[in-house]
Amino acid sequence: MPYEPPTHTVERSLRATTGAKIVAGVDEVGRGAWAGPVTVCAAITGLRRPPEGLTDSKLLTIKRRTELAAELRKWVTSYALGHASPEEIDDLGMTAALRLAAGRALDALPVRPDAVILDGKHDYLGAPWRVRTVIKGDQSCVAVAAASVIAKVQRDKMMAELGIDHADFGFADNAGYPSPVHKTALAERGPTPYHRLSWAYLDALPQWRHLKKVRSCTDGSVPEIEGQLGFDF
Repeated sequence: MPYEPPTHTVERSLRATTGAKIVAGVDEVGRGAWAGPVTVCAAITGLRRPPEGLTDSKLLTIKRRTELAAELRKWVTSYALGHASPEEIDDLGMTAALRLAAGRALDALPVRPDAVILDGKHDYLGAPWRVRTVIKGDQSCVAVAAASVIAKVQRDKMMAELGIDHADFGFADNAGYPSPVHKTALAERGPTPYHRLSWAYLDALPQWRHLKKVRSCTDGSVPEIEGQLGFDF
């Protein structure tokens, strides 16, 4: 389906209304997966014309997404990735884990952004960052779209590598998200060291339910934003 290319409209608005000179786009991948980290990319692009075909990573074929990620790594002014592990997700919850991963990505940039464009409607970053949330920002904002593609390709690569010793789970194909192959392997073999053990899918697996973790740390300052997928859907 045709789609409108992303623009610098939000970045220009932030520059005009807040005086921000350096604006980073931030997007995550892996929020709904059952296994693996949640990964966040922060990208600074300036106001240059982006590579042709840039959009939300989910709208691209694997081949095009991989090619575009390679272009973007050279094209962006700078980018950095941050991850929160399955253990951190279990301990903190997804909202706090996203904040942790995003903070790691932003802190790893060579320059500190004056403002952040965050994909979605929830500001899981908060102070001290100056944040503008944009629903479907990965389609409409250049910097967020760039972050989306780089994050997706990097996490997919990580999951394929983690899956080498767990071939039955198909991580190279499903990236830790629920799929028929993943669900079958999980029911038969139980969770790998890379699974999130506080999640609801374990409730439907009586033989592995004893492995479920109770979150040891909660943060009520921001509502949880994960909408976990159950085993049956």
